[in-house]
Amino acid sequence: MDNAIILMSGGLDSTTVLSFAKKNGYNITGLSFDYGQRHRRELESSKKIADFYGIQRIVFKIDLRQIGGSSLTGDEAVEIGKLERKEIPNTYVPGRNILFLSIAAAYSELLDARTIMMGVNSVDYSGYPDCRPNFISSMEQSLQHGLDRSDLKIMAPLQYLNKGEIITMGIKNNAPYELTYSCYNGREKACGRCDSCLLRLRGFMDAGEIDPTPYETYPDFYIDYLRNLKKYKK
Repeated sequence: MDNAIILMSGGLDSTTVLSFAKKNGYNITGLSFDYGQRHRRELESSKKIADFYGIQRIVFKIDLRQIGGSSLTGDEAVEIGKLERKEIPNTYVPGRNILFLSIAAAYSELLDARTIMMGVNSVDYSGYPDCRPNFISSMEQSLQHGLDRSDLKIMAPLQYLNKGEIITMGIKNNAPYELTYSCYNGREKACGRCDSCLLRLRGFMDAGEIDPTPYETYPDFYIDYLRNLKKYKK
């Protein structure tokens, strides 16, 4: 059984990756990051998910508020309703995945893990440069050289999937989506307005499933979807 480190945010994508790894028999250690994010509720979710699977979970503290440049680590409001944008969103955290993967690689030495898994996917490509396939492959090579470990691999099982396909995979693998949290605003209930909420809800709609997460409000497209399923209650 191979050892693997999984970057665990507590959100939908990383939980899908975790369900994939469990199904494929990996011995898993979860790695979560407390980096000063406003949506700290995801850390609570990652703990619940680790407990659900009975895996070890490491929480690494690194204060990215010192760098700034993101609405997730600063006071700037999270942008809403801009799913079709072409520019980089203000929720992009500069260099985050570079740091996360470097730290995961350092832990891989101690844990004798040959595989690092993360939940980047096709939805992230346009907005987040450190989620693109060319970055992942280049980072893998850099870590191999830096650690003198040709066997170290970065796996991104969701890399070419859209959100609906990701959710379909997770449900097939019994991912506990009811424990996940994706909202950028970090309130008790997900806001239903930020990009992360909208992408998640659209993904559940595309997968023909119902999101178990409670929301403050629902976008019109999801209300129409629920009405069509005759499950929407005012």
